[in-house]
Amino acid sequence: MTATRVDAELIRRLPKAVLHDHLDGGLRPATVVELADAVGHTLPTTDPGELAAWYYAAANSGDLVRYIATFEHTLAVMQTREGLLRTAEEYVLDLAADGVVYGEVRYAPELMLNGGLTLPEVVETVQEGLAAGMAKAAAAGTPVRVGTLLCGMRMFDRVREAADLAVAFRDAGVVGFDIAGAEDGFPPADHLAAFEHLRRENVPFTIHAGEAHGLPSIHQALQVCGAQRIGHGVRITDDIPDLAAGKLGRLAGWVRDRRIALEMCPTSNLQTGAATSIAEHPITALKDLGFRVTLNTDNRLVSGTTMTREMSLLVEQAGWSVEDLRTVTVNALKSAFLPFEERNALIRDVVLPGYEAAL
Repeated sequence: MTATRVDAELIRRLPKAVLHDHLDGGLRPATVVELADAVGHTLPTTDPGELAAWYYAAANSGDLVRYIATFEHTLAVMQTREGLLRTAEEYVLDLAADGVVYGEVRYAPELMLNGGLTLPEVVETVQEGLAAGMAKAAAAGTPVRVGTLLCGMRMFDRVREAADLAVAFRDAGVVGFDIAGAEDGFPPADHLAAFEHLRRENVPFTIHAGEAHGLPSIHQALQVCGAQRIGHGVRITDDIPDLAAGKLGRLAGWVRDRRIALEMCPTSNLQTGAATSIAEHPITALKDLGFRVTLNTDNRLVSGTTMTREMSLLVEQAGWSVEDLRTVTVNALKSAFLPFEERNALIRDVVLPGYEAAL
């Protein structure tokens, strides 16, 4: 398998799984333009191509707070039922076109209330749009399953409400929970009551940690809050002083040995300053050390990326093989917030045969 020529067309055909992708960071530029015109929101430009370029340039600041600020315009067009339905449906269709067979989409309902919708109405509307997209993708012969992670914004005071929503909609397409927003200065333990509630209700959750802040953030997320996965987690290398030698500190050893998935997003990490290059991104060293790394897009519009592009960059700049791509895809499904038998079925019946067929 490793001797196979790995080109963009082959990568496009490979079945993919994405666990870390934000709904409000993945809109089509043309959709943003059209919806902004409908609601009277002013954009930096009304040309879709120029808007995509503006996003990519604005995101390359090396600063997480500025990166997050680029979401002003996508959120502005996601305040109405029409906007949410369209963006959710297109989100699914774009995943299907990229070869994704399983995705988890995350968003914060509290950021979508300016048009008069209630928190439950936001969730119901997004689920309706996702369902429409999945039906269309299946009809087109490119089926994709999408589960939802609801986010609380860690710098605001509605995290427990978002956790309550995750519990309420757990049988309606919501598969888990997360906290998002500026990491530095807003430790996960500030929201311990929400995480304890989720654990009591058996709702799985991931936590953004180890991106803009280091080991204390990861430690809190795991050992205080009880996260089952870590969003980004690139700073776990702070507990591996010599990556080449592979001697792990206690926290890094805990993460690897207990198969805690790291939701790694190479392009996004370069943009926010959490990594310096694709070639030197920790995902490769951590993969080689046996960590359960997964590959993700984070924000497809903001980062100007797709799963095909993320895979291609690692092949071209970090020497990845098709086998490596298969490994991170299987890793993602092993750690997906789905029942065990459903995860196994996706690996056995979709991913592994898909790789064999592509080769």
